[in-house]
Amino acid sequence: MALVLSAGEFLLPQPQPAIAQSLLQPITTNDAVEAEAIPQNKPSETVPEVEPVADEIHLVVKLKAKKVYVYRGNEIIANYRIAIGKPGWETPKGTFRVYEQEINPIFKSFKTGRIIPSGPENPLGPRWIGIWTDGKTRLGFHGTNQPELIGKAVSHGCIRMHNQDAIALYEQVKIGTVVKVEP
Repeated sequence: MALVLSAGEFLLPQPQPAIAQSLLQPITTNDAVEAEAIPQNKPSETVPEVEPVADEIHLVVKLKAKKVYVYRGNEIIANYRIAIGKPGWETPKGTFRVYEQEINPIFKSFKTGRIIPSGPENPLGPRWIGIWTDGKTRLGFHGTNQPELIGKAVSHGCIRMHNQDAIALYEQVKIGTVVKVEP
């Protein structure tokens, strides 16, 4: 279980097998933080364009459509509605890989210090799937406690999903899954 400090800082108490070792230090996500936009919203690692392998799962996020598509090879096997980054906090475009996954993250409010355990009030929902970092800020897919905002550009760069969809997506991906974010 991770502890999310200030509007999305994760502190892992113990290493977990499916999570990168670098996550043992606090990290910050932008979602749920009211602050100035990141001056350079560029990924620290992009993945060269790749051709899908026949049975390999990969994701395609279509920002304009506000949907994420799950592919097995060239076949769409699922799709989910999403919320994306708002103006000034756009979800970065490019090709990335899932680099971390977390079940039931705990959230600590940046403004009040209030800790919100996993459950219906947690703004991160029941799952976190990290796809982007600049070494300080982390962005990814996560559930939400505001499902009415799905389909809108409201986040600080993260990709919000209905909680049941975030759980379903979490089960379909793994560390290394390719994620392509398109306009």
